[in-house]
Amino acid sequence: MAGQLKEVRNRIKSIQSTQQITKAMKMISATKLRKAQEAIQQMRPYTKKLQQVLGNIVSNAEADMSSSLSTARPVEKVLLILITSDRSSCGAYNSNLIKLTKATMREKYPAQTAKGNTIVWSIGKKGYEHFLKNNYKVNGEFRDIFQNLHFETVQLCAQAAVKAFENHEFDAVDIIYSEFKNAASQNFVVEPFLPIPKALKAPGATSNDFIFEPSKEVLLKELMPKILNTQLFKAVLDASASEHGARMTAMDKATENANEILKSLRISYNRARQAAITTELTEIVSGAAALQG
Repeated sequence: MAGQLKEVRNRIKSIQSTQQITKAMKMISATKLRKAQEAIQQMRPYTKKLQQVLGNIVSNAEADMSSSLSTARPVEKVLLILITSDRSSCGAYNSNLIKLTKATMREKYPAQTAKGNTIVWSIGKKGYEHFLKNNYKVNGEFRDIFQNLHFETVQLCAQAAVKAFENHEFDAVDIIYSEFKNAASQNFVVEPFLPIPKALKAPGATSNDFIFEPSKEVLLKELMPKILNTQLFKAVLDASASEHGARMTAMDKATENANEILKSLRISYNRARQAAITTELTEIVSGAAALQG
């Protein structure tokens, strides 16, 4: 009985220690989430408007004026830029992104994947480690971006993807990431990156004849690289906020689960302690009765 009580006490101490860690991780993630949320909320309207401007310019540009970055061609080779986290303890965040990547390979690019022409560039260590371990074609050159998250470091990845597309190393480039909604939920999306999609017109809508200053050629040449860099940076900021939100939620759930386990263990400990006391009292009473007899 004494051994059972000691075992339960040790388990209670262990879970209390774990609970302190989960509480601390939740507080850290909440602090980081606040900063990441402010960054993405400031960036999102700017990026959205830039993409609309670029889509309108591309849609209104003549065929001979269109850039190679906006020209669609037969898709033979595909690049998927996957944005995961560097660390775990964030629930199903990374596994959902990996599942979405595999589903994209299987459903959107089945022929290219079967030929081995689908390559993953991983931003974040978790995605890189998974695809490397499972013998997929994966490039980990940019997997450490979150250790030095600045526009310049993300820009290097965007520029490398643009250069590879221009050199016909890839015919289509998609970004797979989690779009931040709130601390408890994320929207996992596959977003076209290259070729640049044209702006979709509503049915029955008339086309606007804009006067461009400077000319369309100059705008296309100047805006395209900048907007693509901004688009990828926005996706990385979205992923960063989503990661911290997922980790905060996961650690909050872990803390609640620890409380439930502690309640159960304390009930078991009290029952075992009461049983031990009852046994001792029974032995004392039995001994006293034997002496009197």
